[in-house]
Amino acid sequence: MERVLFISTFLLLLSIINFTFSLPLSTNSRWIVDDSNHGRRVKLTCINWPSHLETAVAEGLSKQPLDSIADKIFSMGFNCVRLTWPLYLATDESFSGVMTVRQSLRKFRLFEAVSGFQVNNPSILDLPLIKAFQEVVTCLGNHGLMVILDNHISQPGWCCNANDGNGFFGDKHLNPQVWIKGLKKMASMFANVSSNVVGMSLRNELRGPKQNINDWYKYMREGAEAVHSVNPDILVIVSGLNYETDLSFLRERAFEVSFRRKLVFEIHWYGFWNSWEGENLNKICGRETENIMKMSGFLLEKGIPLFVSEFGVDQRGNNANDNMFLSCFMALAADLDLDWALWTVVGSYYVREKTIEYDETYGVLDWNWSSIRNSTMLQMISSIQSPFRGPGLMETHPKKIMFHPSTGLCVVRKSLFQLKLGSCDKPESWRLTSHRVLSLREEEIFCLKAYEKGKSVKLRVFFFGLYCSKWKLKSESKMQISSVSRSGNSVCLDVDSENNNIVTNSCKCLKGNSSCDPRSQWFKLVTSTRSRFKPKPFLQFSPKKTFLSLIR
Repeated sequence: MERVLFISTFLLLLSIINFTFSLPLSTNSRWIVDDSNHGRRVKLTCINWPSHLETAVAEGLSKQPLDSIADKIFSMGFNCVRLTWPLYLATDESFSGVMTVRQSLRKFRLFEAVSGFQVNNPSILDLPLIKAFQEVVTCLGNHGLMVILDNHISQPGWCCNANDGNGFFGDKHLNPQVWIKGLKKMASMFANVSSNVVGMSLRNELRGPKQNINDWYKYMREGAEAVHSVNPDILVIVSGLNYETDLSFLRERAFEVSFRRKLVFEIHWYGFWNSWEGENLNKICGRETENIMKMSGFLLEKGIPLFVSEFGVDQRGNNANDNMFLSCFMALAADLDLDWALWTVVGSYYVREKTIEYDETYGVLDWNWSSIRNSTMLQMISSIQSPFRGPGLMETHPKKIMFHPSTGLCVVRKSLFQLKLGSCDKPESWRLTSHRVLSLREEEIFCLKAYEKGKSVKLRVFFFGLYCSKWKLKSESKMQISSVSRSGNSVCLDVDSENNNIVTNSCKCLKGNSSCDPRSQWFKLVTSTRSRFKPKPFLQFSPKKTFLSLIR
């Protein structure tokens, strides 16, 4: 009955939403695009689902049915899953093809997890590990989710440190030839079978004392060619050095492969890598943004796709360092319209670093995998789950929308003359003139006027600029939009926290004072070409295969 209901719902959605895209994916300049005649933008907005820890089983299946987890991922607005796997799953036959899920769990004395599987996923419990992995991929496809297969580590376990033997080619657990063999096996396993497997990440977070640029070019090129040779449909996703933070060497030396329009590079970005609390936050965000552009963001300017395959924060919401990082990340993600994957869906692990049922505070789901841990955070990132621009979007003329990164909201109309924060599905579009006047692009008779601090800004009728304020970007974050009030004071756009109205206040934290928080005044003028009323894209791929696999 549940399967019939799901199929009916799926068909209904396909019939009422005509904005679809088809697979396989490829690239067009810096964009990932679909297989339609004109190649429409497909923005990867993924969530990470680990399957690389000690048990080599996708986490959470002892807590909830597989179908339920996949449905939760889809309902939260993600369109893909970055599914991690250990190399031994593809290269050690005695491990992957013989050992069952039950045996793997019992090996680590995870008897409660075995009982949980018997309740929630009994059909998976006695499958070989590799078959269980395939079941997860198939189920995600049945729920309209794309999959990126990520070779996260070699020996199953928690990742990563510099001396764990998994860091770079030549380390104890990373023999290049065994790695290439594993990549080919995994790529061929899903060739012409699972249309929802759209890409493969070659290796997660290369690191350690052996890392060097020459070996990186040699082996990553061999890995890329190996994957493409057995599965030419999928995207080949290539990571850099130093825990996936450094691709700067590509500025001087290109990564040359024999195939075209399938190559994507990936990076990771976390707040815990740096302190965001030790100095002026405008300065920190400006510096970190500049560093990202220097180390990897320049690829977009060269017309090369870049995928942030891991970012994440403490979902409990009380980690000040993570919260500051997230606002800065949101600004850059919107500005560059990045493809991304959040870490992680996991609420708890079977076992992590010898702790059974380890609670994952970076997990979107709670410990029991039943509820969302932080709905506010999910609402915040929903604003960057749809593309702002790229091939095939409905409007051809670029506009600027005013994005508020600490809430994930945009500036919208409250009334004829007043503004507030609201959904980025319906933002006002702006034009910043050469005379520094902010006017409404679609109603150019209106411009933005600053009054007194603490008071709402208002839209005024544009009369040769006489009644308009002049605006400029201030602070090292380049996100505080400043003008002069009627009394001659310098003020910045701000948000009235009670009603979300757009007001002006004295500009915060322009210099010094590490305890000062300017984020309510952070606004990013983001380039957008999408329609104000465009529905979110719905994934459509080989529906016949999907329904057949459901019926089976």
